[in-house]
Amino acid sequence: MSESKPTVAVVQLNGRADWNSNRPVVERLIAQAADGGACVVVLPENLLAMPADPRELIAMAATDTPRAVRDLSAWAKQSGVWLVAGTLPFVPDDPADSDRVAARTLVINAQGKVVDHYDKIHLFDVVLPDGESYRESNTFVAGDRTVVVDTPAGRLGMATCFDLRFPELFTHLAEAGADWFCLPSAFTRPTGEAHWHVLLRARAIENSAWVVAAAQVGRHADGRETFGHSLIVDPWGRVLEDARDTADCVRFARFDYPWLQGLRQRFPVRKLHRAALFAGGR
Repeated sequence: MSESKPTVAVVQLNGRADWNSNRPVVERLIAQAADGGACVVVLPENLLAMPADPRELIAMAATDTPRAVRDLSAWAKQSGVWLVAGTLPFVPDDPADSDRVAARTLVINAQGKVVDHYDKIHLFDVVLPDGESYRESNTFVAGDRTVVVDTPAGRLGMATCFDLRFPELFTHLAEAGADWFCLPSAFTRPTGEAHWHVLLRARAIENSAWVVAAAQVGRHADGRETFGHSLIVDPWGRVLEDARDTADCVRFARFDYPWLQGLRQRFPVRKLHRAALFAGGR
C-alpha cells in the first residue's frame, strides 16, 4: 500500500445486454474514477452483459469475454489504476462443466496485468416471497477457492453478491489478513430493499474491515430490476457512500489506515474471537 489513506472508487452500472453497449460506459466510468484520484476501482457483477436470457453468457464467454479482458487491461494501464472487474463469464477449467460458465472477478493491476481472480462460490438458487425465481446454477459453476490479494488500497478479500449471506466466508478472509472486501453485485430489488444495507454493514462491523459493494441498478433486458445502492462502508459500519438509484455513476471514499489501526487496538474483536470452539476451528 503506497499511502495511509488511499482512495477507492465504486462503480454503479445499469448493465446493457451486450459488451458492445456496456463498453463505452465502463470506459468512461473508469476514466472518471481515475480522474477522481482512485487507486483501485471496483466494478459490478455481470459487467460484461445483462442479457435477456442468462444462458446467452455461455456463448459470450468464448467470444466477448476475451475482448472485454483486453479492453479492461488497456484501460487499467492507460488510467494507471487497479481494477476489480467482476463478474465476467469464463469457460470453466473442468471440461465436465462445458455447458456452464464461471462467474469470475478479475484483479487487474495498473500495468494491465491480471494478478488474481475469484470465482463466485455461492450461487443464487432461490424463490423469492413474491414467487420470482432464480437458478444461477443452471448457467454458472460454483468456485471453490477463497482469494485474498494485496492491492494499493490494502489487502483485499474477494466475494460476490450472494456470498454476502455467508459470514463465515468473510471471517475466513479477515483471518487471512483482509482489510477490505469487494462485493460486485446484482441484487434484486426485493432482496436489496430487505437486506442489502444491513448485511453489508454487518460484514464490515464483524470483521473491522471496509466493504466496497459495486452494484447493478435499474431495469435490464430480461425485464428484471436490480436494487443499486452501491455502498462503501467503513469498519465501524458507517455508510461512507451510497449511490442510491443513480445509473452509471462513480462514488469515492478514502481508507484511513491510521484510524483503522487505532480501532482494532481499542476494539479488538478479531483477537477476542475464540475460533477454536467452533466447527473446523473457524
